[in-house]
Amino acid sequence: MTPHREVFALRLCALCVSLPTRLSYICIMQIFPLSEGSFTIDKSKLFIPFNTATDQLQERPVGSLLVEVQPFCVVTSEDIIVIDAGLGFEEGGQLQLHANLERAGIAPAQVTKVLMSHLHKDHAGGVSHTNAGGQYEMAFPQATYYVQRKEFAFAMEKGLPSYIPDELRCLETAPNVQWLDGNGVIDGYIKYQVTGAHSPLHQVFWIVDGGEMVFFGGDDAPQLQQMKSKFVAKYDYDGKKCMELRQQWWQQGEEEHWTFLFYHDIKSPVFKFG
Repeated sequence: MTPHREVFALRLCALCVSLPTRLSYICIMQIFPLSEGSFTIDKSKLFIPFNTATDQLQERPVGSLLVEVQPFCVVTSEDIIVIDAGLGFEEGGQLQLHANLERAGIAPAQVTKVLMSHLHKDHAGGVSHTNAGGQYEMAFPQATYYVQRKEFAFAMEKGLPSYIPDELRCLETAPNVQWLDGNGVIDGYIKYQVTGAHSPLHQVFWIVDGGEMVFFGGDDAPQLQQMKSKFVAKYDYDGKKCMELRQQWWQQGEEEHWTFLFYHDIKSPVFKFG
């Protein structure tokens, strides 16, 4: 076992201790869902806003899916982490993701890490935003972005409608991007694994801090109900693999008391075993 993996393993059973850090949170992770709202999406791959109180799903095109678009902020004893970046919509001239963070009491400049499961437009729109000159710039210039190198290359090659290259291009030369190649561990406590399930280079994350485990499965595990059934989605790159991984993670999560974050769940963005 390599040294950084040893540290990760030790954190699984670590007891909470008081550590002086730049954050006021000591070994207890705090989770903030940063919802951009509910949407329907069909084969057109357009995200159409949906009001759950007044809109009727049956009035949308046949086959429309109802989803939440919900980045997360996880505050650990060491970092303020944003996981995926939403559609990148603006609210009163401000990136909605920034506004959501501020409502949670977190300044965007405090974010230290941005973890990207993949770069589909509903997950990566808030990677960047336009400045006063109309140019795209990094939405979190003080943070380190963690992106699979091959996922970026794939996104730029494939382009629309699943990816929006203009929103992603600034990643290529930004000094605060950490390019990942395959599986590994970040700073001894964030594990990432490429699954190739929802999309060819999709990755998932485990964050371990103070004896707690938070799991983010991105679009491999987007909704609570999918964890409880043998569901194969036609929109996944490898739907069978997605289903098998969800079953594996759900069983392991129950045994090890994981907290799950569900990016596209309307009702249950966070689920914790035990």
